[in-house]
Amino acid sequence: MSTLSDLIQAQGLLNDLDIEWLHRLAGDGQLLADLASADIVTWVATADGTFIAVAHSRPSGPATLFYRDIVGERVRPQWRTQVQAAFESGEIVDSSSPDWFEETPTRVRAVPIVRGSGASRAVVGVLTRHTNLGEARMPSRQQMSFDECANDLFRMIASGEFPDLAAPTAPRRGAPRASDGLIRIDVDGITTFASPNALSAFNRMGFDDELEGESLAEVITRILPPSRQVDETLPVVVTGRAPWRTDMEARGVTVSLRAIPLKDHGTRIGAIVLCRDVSELRHQEQELITKDATIREIHHRVKNNLQTVASLLRIQARRTHSEEARDALTQAMRRVEAIAVVHDTLASGLSQTVDFDEVFDRVLKLVAEVAAAPSTRARTERAGRFGVLPSEYATPLSLALTEVVTNAVEHGLAGQEGVVRIEATRTDETLRVTVTDTGHGLPEGRVGQGLGTQIVRTLIQGELGGTIEWKGAEGEGTQVTIEIPLRWIKA
Repeated sequence: MSTLSDLIQAQGLLNDLDIEWLHRLAGDGQLLADLASADIVTWVATADGTFIAVAHSRPSGPATLFYRDIVGERVRPQWRTQVQAAFESGEIVDSSSPDWFEETPTRVRAVPIVRGSGASRAVVGVLTRHTNLGEARMPSRQQMSFDECANDLFRMIASGEFPDLAAPTAPRRGAPRASDGLIRIDVDGITTFASPNALSAFNRMGFDDELEGESLAEVITRILPPSRQVDETLPVVVTGRAPWRTDMEARGVTVSLRAIPLKDHGTRIGAIVLCRDVSELRHQEQELITKDATIREIHHRVKNNLQTVASLLRIQARRTHSEEARDALTQAMRRVEAIAVVHDTLASGLSQTVDFDEVFDRVLKLVAEVAAAPSTRARTERAGRFGVLPSEYATPLSLALTEVVTNAVEHGLAGQEGVVRIEATRTDETLRVTVTDTGHGLPEGRVGQGLGTQIVRTLIQGELGGTIEWKGAEGEGTQVTIEIPLRWIKA
């Protein structure tokens, strides 16, 4: 299924600002559908003079009219005249008689989607409201209030006053919806309607009276404990003066609030305040934050401990008189430091993934001590990108590459000048790493059986489920190719 942007850009009639406007409106499509108790469809003009549906929202409560997705379809003949009239006139056009859709009586309203005002005013699309009359019954007071709010928003859409570009674009988890709780206030901030769910949310925070007829700002002032620090956006939200979101907390209950100012030709006439009890969601978020902090602290301590071990190995290597023991201790020190680099990176982030390009750049510095040997003049080059990897991949891979690159410098380029090139190629399925040196090559074309080679095989084949291959002949350099499957990484 094509996205809204794809469908609009395929027509080539709207610019980026128009597309952003339609994206903002589509983001509130569910709110409009729930308030209107109807299907909401967004149409844009096509190059051949008709209209195509680019967005569709179904109501949460009443039955939808469109059981199959209508996005991507051309406007049906019975709606085209009405949609065309709204698009050309810039005025709301209601159907003069019930429209029948698959044997269901419906009422259709076509609302021009206007962006800008004055000389810059432009109709960028049409929104249609499809109300199912087959389920019509005596509306409740809540339904009538919701419908009134929907009509106010439709009028604002037709005058270019909704959506509001000042509103936050990325709602927090648990953003309030109409069904969660709705409060309507007038221009003075007095509550004229409060849905049962909204009243319940305020009751849980300690307000035991009726909200209607009360100043919402004064109610919240009485609810909030005097000692609690208040979000500076709260007064703006509860008075309906700006399209903003905030949270308030009292008696252990957290309620998320969203204000939608209502205007009539630029004059503020009141506001809709959506509210939702998000106590459990915020509690879960706090638990996750605490767990993240604990995990980061663990990684930080592991890194410190590993660095301590590496320091002890370095001291021991300096004090030993056996050249063989000194080399073994130095190699062990580098292996420990390679693992410490990954834990250090994990300790500074919020997730258990690392940018392995950053990790590997730090790992390469560990090879500098080997490359700095008096008889060896080695230079490393890196190409391609490793990308982001989870910690369970990053730790063994960093250790394995440390072994391979160190071996290329220490043995492949021993006593000469040369280059070690590391190239990473990543697809959705695999990560391929090639390490090539211009050194001595493999004696007799055979791979050694030392501890480093055994470690690399164990890490790549055993822990990562990958493959490793050595190529090269004596005097022609060596190429090591590592290929790791990424199918187990969650997108």
